[in-house]
Amino acid sequence: MKNPQIVRNYYVLPCCLLLLNLCVELVSYKAKMIDDALLRTAAIMGMVLFGGAMVGFVFAPAIGTLVGWLHQNSRRRWGGLGEALFLAALGGVVFWLYYRIYILGPESVLPAEWRNPRLHR
Repeated sequence: MKNPQIVRNYYVLPCCLLLLNLCVELVSYKAKMIDDALLRTAAIMGMVLFGGAMVGFVFAPAIGTLVGWLHQNSRRRWGGLGEALFLAALGGVVFWLYYRIYILGPESVLPAEWRNPRLHR
């Protein structure tokens, strides 16, 4: 790719937004432990707002720096092939996570200690 900004805007950024959506799915899964519907809704809103702020101000710059470094390093080391492999790997990881969460369930990507007890919905 000639312009790294095009790759960032049309591929890497949408992948990061998809990852943020997966985090929202995990929050919704964990919130099922709360039986009261109003309290569950408030908890989901609070967790998503707090998580969105954390992603926006802390994690996004760190992830952006890491992705930029990996992208540049793979491109410099292996040229256009390295860049294509990096972008394919990024898309593959996002696809794999979506498959795990939507087909196998959110508990498939969580450690055993973080899973909801079987007693709750």
